[in-house]
Amino acid sequence: MRTLVVRLDSAGDVLLAGPAVRAAAHASGHTALLCGPRGEPAARLLPGVDEVLVYDAPWVALDPSPVDAGAVHCLVETVAGGRFDRALVLTSYHQSPLPAALLLRLAGVGWIGADSEDYPGALLDLRHRRQDHRHEAEAALDLAHAAGFTLPPGDDGRLRVHGVPGTEELTGPGPYLVVHAGAAVPARAWTPARTAAAVTALAEAGHRVVVTGSAAEAGLTAGAAPGRAVDLAGRTDFRQLAGVLSGARAVVTGNTGPAHLAAATGTPVVSLFAPVVPAERWRPYGVPHMLLGRPDAPCRGTRARVCPVPGHPCLDAVTDAEVLAAVTALTSAASPRDTARPHPARETVP
Repeated sequence: MRTLVVRLDSAGDVLLAGPAVRAAAHASGHTALLCGPRGEPAARLLPGVDEVLVYDAPWVALDPSPVDAGAVHCLVETVAGGRFDRALVLTSYHQSPLPAALLLRLAGVGWIGADSEDYPGALLDLRHRRQDHRHEAEAALDLAHAAGFTLPPGDDGRLRVHGVPGTEELTGPGPYLVVHAGAAVPARAWTPARTAAAVTALAEAGHRVVVTGSAAEAGLTAGAAPGRAVDLAGRTDFRQLAGVLSGARAVVTGNTGPAHLAAATGTPVVSLFAPVVPAERWRPYGVPHMLLGRPDAPCRGTRARVCPVPGHPCLDAVTDAEVLAAVTALTSAASPRDTARPHPARETVP
């Protein structure tokens, strides 16, 4: 049996699809993952994936390219050549699976399942309805279960990546915390000044701090208390970033891909969670974590990409004392890599 799983969004979204992918792979002889360009690095770290297909879907990207008939035809031909028996189309709660399902039908995929609030006509064989307020990772796994897929024996359903390298040559020896400074959506991260203040507070409290970010965020990380932290902005690819996060005692980050990557390596997360999207759906999954932020801020539920409120109060109002207390609570708890029992999510809402 050949199975295609579709998740066309960012790296964080692809990581959240991991448990559902493993369930599909457990019942398949070959499992491919169709993802977008931003999700490809994460797709290549997911256990159970035998093949990665990439398509820049114009109905998904934040800055979509124009619809390209040639690219559409190429995708249909590629999927047709894969001779897939069945497919799962995974989406966020606010997205429709039907554009992807149409292309899969054109490619001859015989059975397609997805969550859909819209009438699917002949596009879906399984029209599943997700439970209200479900975490995105759980919702994807619910769909896989409805399609008849189950996790392998002993699989606890947490996020997971494989092939994570050691990175001591980047971080230096000894225990450290990671502060991930930026986010693809600016509303979900601290401002540069607030990041620098937090790094200073952590360093003065005796923590060794490693600051991570993309090459485009090098200016942001360079200003995060120079001389007080190891600056790795632009110095890691996605796999190396996984290694850096895996070695950390805890990670301080906004609601962005590295939060889910940290969770996939088993590292506790201090989650700076802007309420522009609901925490119940997007919080770090399956690891000890604490949510910091102002959930009643005026930006709540707006899905804004740039903070619409002067002063960015939902995140910049988080104090150094709150950050230090969250780090202490998470790093003094039992090891997050003890997988013999589930770890409860810990949360604080100031």
